[in-house]
Amino acid sequence: MSPRATLLHKRIRFLVWLFIIGLFISGVTAIPLQSEVHELAQHFATSTPSLMSEWLLKVDQALTDVATNHGFLFYGTDWLAFGHFMIALVFVGVLRDPVRNKWLFTFGLIACALVIPYALIFGGMRGIPMFWRLIDCSFGVIGAIPLLLCQRYVKELEASSSQSPIR
Repeated sequence: MSPRATLLHKRIRFLVWLFIIGLFISGVTAIPLQSEVHELAQHFATSTPSLMSEWLLKVDQALTDVATNHGFLFYGTDWLAFGHFMIALVFVGVLRDPVRNKWLFTFGLIACALVIPYALIFGGMRGIPMFWRLIDCSFGVIGAIPLLLCQRYVKELEASSSQSPIR
């Protein structure tokens, strides 16, 4: 393998691990949702009042009500976490062979792109403030960056391997 191909493989591995870790952290944070939102709401409430602090206090109050009266609904966020973990696990295939499994980058980019209309449409239907929907949209944008770079690096790997003499 050429030095350039080795460098491209290292870059792809780094970016894929970054993406996997991001998915894992997103999933993990969905499990202790009530305590996380409570801490965040308290932090923002003690700082200057803002739309963010008002929203977080409202969400905190709703989560407390759900925990008290309908705790089983948190099972949905447990499954949300599971979905993040499974999507992260799929990307292990790219770590093994990025060229053969390059379709996963397209899959990931489609998922990242769909985050935006999903957050805007369903967030609007559920009464989620626009600033929060834009935060949700940012996950799709941020997630697309390493995937786009990986896609570019894989194309470069393919081009360099097609120019190599057959052994």
